[in-house]
Amino acid sequence: MIPHRIVLASVAGLVSALLLAACDSSTDNAAGRSSGGVASIAPVATAASESAASAPAGDGSGDTDTTTALVAAAVGGTGDVVTDGNGMTLYRYDKDESNPSKWTCSGTCTNTWIPVIVQDSPQDSPQDSVRTSGVQKSLLGTVHRDGKPQLTLAGWPLYRYSGDTAAGQVNGQGKDGQWHAVTPAGGKSGASG
Repeated sequence: MIPHRIVLASVAGLVSALLLAACDSSTDNAAGRSSGGVASIAPVATAASESAASAPAGDGSGDTDTTTALVAAAVGGTGDVVTDGNGMTLYRYDKDESNPSKWTCSGTCTNTWIPVIVQDSPQDSPQDSVRTSGVQKSLLGTVHRDGKPQLTLAGWPLYRYSGDTAAGQVNGQGKDGQWHAVTPAGGKSGASG
């Protein structure tokens, strides 16, 4: 009778561990959001024949060399703005600083305005690891946010807006009069959202 109870207790423990692991891995990854309230630019499989605008999104697993992508695109009547490889609009915040790069959106702000984090190695610079189409690589940089590299364009830290749920949306444009879709030169889009 005791071995039967041990087996039942072991099975119950295993099921509990699996359920906890499943709950932990079900964080909101919509629009690149990670469990830490920080977005990563969607990885794009690299291939010499593909342009950044048409490269398929990779899943980050497997043996393919992955990098990130920025694309200049006409979005939602705002003119040319910068999007990630999945077509999600990127934003800048007027309270941040561009020279030197400094972010001010923190705490609960990052639940709405998700910092764009790049996955480059210490020897790589954003110019080496981020693929672009219509965006000058020389304008790319990073600022460190809690030990992670947040992508900058012309010195301005970049963010995604949690209210943009599909490619081509610019729902964050003009929010609080201080959030703007970022132009390919790092400026703020003049169109109101």
